[in-house]
Amino acid sequence: MKPALFNLLFVLLAVMNVQADDRLLDNLNDDHARGTDLWIYNNLSEAKAQARRENKPIFVTFRCVPCRDCKGFDAEVAAGADEIATLAKENFIPIRQVEMKGVDLNQFQFDYDLNWAAMFINADGTVYARYGTQSAEGADAYNSTTGLKATMKRVLELHKNYPSNQDSLKDKKGAPRAYSTALEMPGMEKTATLAGLTSRENCIHCHMLHDSENRHAQETGTFTFDSLFRFPLPQNVGLNIVRDHGSKIESISAGSAAADSKLKPDEEIVTINGQAIASVADIQWVLHNLPNEDVNLNIVGSKSGPSTLSLRKGWKETDPTWRGSLHSVKPQFPIWTPPADDKQRTGLGLSDDQGALVVKYIAANKKTGQNAQKAGLKIGDILVEMDGKPIGNTPQKWQYQMKLKYKTGDTLPLTIIRNGKRIPIQITLAD
Repeated sequence: MKPALFNLLFVLLAVMNVQADDRLLDNLNDDHARGTDLWIYNNLSEAKAQARRENKPIFVTFRCVPCRDCKGFDAEVAAGADEIATLAKENFIPIRQVEMKGVDLNQFQFDYDLNWAAMFINADGTVYARYGTQSAEGADAYNSTTGLKATMKRVLELHKNYPSNQDSLKDKKGAPRAYSTALEMPGMEKTATLAGLTSRENCIHCHMLHDSENRHAQETGTFTFDSLFRFPLPQNVGLNIVRDHGSKIESISAGSAAADSKLKPDEEIVTINGQAIASVADIQWVLHNLPNEDVNLNIVGSKSGPSTLSLRKGWKETDPTWRGSLHSVKPQFPIWTPPADDKQRTGLGLSDDQGALVVKYIAANKKTGQNAQKAGLKIGDILVEMDGKPIGNTPQKWQYQMKLKYKTGDTLPLTIIRNGKRIPIQITLAD
């Protein structure tokens, strides 16, 4: 191909990419990215090419634009925080990824239940770090521009020392998967529809990847509840990390696995199982890839040196009720039950530890919803007990309790309050 023709083709492809990116931005109404030249928009190939030319690490953010959680933090990172913007623009190749449809899942493995996440990679695919943590405390309990900036500076240090430090990075990418993209996942539903042009109504949300994993595991009989304890927090092993720092120990929980180690508060975690640590999410990545069994954890502290933590079976177990992907685990009860308000609770004389959920909607087009109506459940009833014991005080918690104890086809014993009277009902759970 003649040079002039090649250059013309390159310009045309660049224009087409810009037009496609603008159309996606408009379809998603991505206001946080509008009017800023900081981000390469949804185009990893372009980011990698630029990273090779400029020898910079790539800063990839993953944002589910329609999701409300992390909206404020996303605004700070995408268009608000000058320090982040300056650091990113001068030292990184920043790319904003807003759809999971074509993302390489061999390259980008992280906690897909997050509404905002970041990964830092080399142009050759080496993973430097992850950032983004969520828990039952809320979507933004661990995320801050201060913490993100601290992680970014550690990434720059890792990049400066690359490839001499590659042994501490080789396990950060993740094992190869049997599929490369979300549309290839065996548990992904409605792939023909999802394959169309992305819009707010036709978007593969991050949590849908965990949904697909849950669905496929249940369909093939390989599902275990251990899979719900994905990406456990450092607290699970007794380490409380300074959240705005990411790798410094704030305190160590008494009686924990870490309490028996040489680790001390106010020192930084350098490596865990040989992996360089740049954030809380990096710690979670190491823990995620360990079994929920008796296992040793090797940690190097900046002051105390190497320590070995002995973890016991069940150490991963934590509160997963914040996870959007929990809904995909069967049995599913298609019902909307927000918590009763203080006035309702007072009128019923309920104690503080008694869950009380008001039935606002029953999906009559679902078999379990039909069974619930046949059993006598009505709009306005208040759920208070399951199998004679108080239910959780949020719809997520009581449905988690249900999933732990019952299976599709089982009879679910509930107690409701209607007109001040307690009424037992039994509902057959169906697909």
